[in-house]
Amino acid sequence: MANSLKKVTALGAVASLSMMGLAACSNGDGGESNSASGGQSTAAPAGDGGKVEIAYMHRLPDGDGMVKVQEIADRWNAEHPDIHVTTTKFDGAAHEMIKKLETDIKANSGPCLAMLGYAEVPEMYVKGLVEDVTELADQYKDHYSSVFNLMKVGDVTVGLPQDTGPLVYYYNKAAFEELGIDVPTNLEEFQAAAAKAAEAGKYISAFLPDEAHWYSAQAAAAGGEWYTPENDQWKVNADSDKSAVVADFWQKMLDDKTTLPLERWGDAFAQALVEGKLIGTVGASWEAPLLMDTMKGTDNEGKWAVAQLPDYGAGALTGPDGGSGTAVMKGCEYPEQAMEFNDWFNTQIDDLVSQGLVVAALGEMKTPEAVMSFYGGQDVFAELAKANEAMAPNFSFMPYFSAVVPKMQEAAAGAADGSGKVADVYKAAQETSIKTLKDNGLPVAE
Repeated sequence: MANSLKKVTALGAVASLSMMGLAACSNGDGGESNSASGGQSTAAPAGDGGKVEIAYMHRLPDGDGMVKVQEIADRWNAEHPDIHVTTTKFDGAAHEMIKKLETDIKANSGPCLAMLGYAEVPEMYVKGLVEDVTELADQYKDHYSSVFNLMKVGDVTVGLPQDTGPLVYYYNKAAFEELGIDVPTNLEEFQAAAAKAAEAGKYISAFLPDEAHWYSAQAAAAGGEWYTPENDQWKVNADSDKSAVVADFWQKMLDDKTTLPLERWGDAFAQALVEGKLIGTVGASWEAPLLMDTMKGTDNEGKWAVAQLPDYGAGALTGPDGGSGTAVMKGCEYPEQAMEFNDWFNTQIDDLVSQGLVVAALGEMKTPEAVMSFYGGQDVFAELAKANEAMAPNFSFMPYFSAVVPKMQEAAAGAADGSGKVADVYKAAQETSIKTLKDNGLPVAE
């Protein structure tokens, strides 16, 4: 399926949703650079007496208190003298890095490794911007959670996962206890708790019109599979009975005014948290430090906690809201060595957690002290690891999914202000997905 899909489309640029990026290229000084430059290695393979040079372009924050990316690479270099890695921090926006990747690949000077948002992987594949590294990747598969499948297009694997964004539930434990409500374990309990909290002027959730992946991830938690290959075509099933479960859930609370319609990235959301009006929210795992930072220095500290997503009717399941993987880019001269570093780097769990990532690799994530303190001593990253293990294994994205996002957000805004319904979000996803695939010359199963 993947090969036939690839043939029907030309090379092009793609906007990435990821927060960071990787690339491989030659750099003689071995230090970290803040430029966006990068190109294929020209060194001879180690087996021929030379040294493979791989540059690693990233968008990790490298902030105070974090293990710097170059420090991690320096350890690799000391242990692998024949495969030398130089790190390059890209300081521009994610979509700017992706544009540069396309330009460099077309000029035969592109990188070997680049970080892509999971939603962008199929698009980069059909545009011919990544390599098929299925056989290389298979040897590392057991190192990762089921999010490994998000680095696949059909039967083709293009890289390895790095971080994840499974949905979980954040809540103010102290406020819940004061109201006499328990953490809901299913949707019916959630709606009942929401009604009780609303009577006291509190809200255990917010409806987020500006977070399109939030809706798809919940559909995945309900057991939905939006995009699947069928006879060398894309089958679209975004507007399904599984999505309807999610739509009905939120529509009832909107109608009953027991959830707060708020843009996640608006000031009102932060204000509602700080003031204690919003005492719970469904959010991605990467929200843990963000919520902490928003409420830092307020009397919310030490009161919040993290729980698994309530059961949407498919059991202990959650879905991906964000997250990134490291792909091998088209023209990479040394894919085997690139994948060796790819796996090694993505399994440096403690180092990546220090950068704020919820890693895709299996293993124990140690909760940073500051995070544990804010969440009342809870081992937050252990809870997030449980969510990783509960990631819907068969949920994936279609090429050009970025074109679907604005229509979903537009429909969600209508649901939030009452001019539309939550079900419209999924109708928009269905209709726009089919139109986008056809507009880009990709076959659709109907």
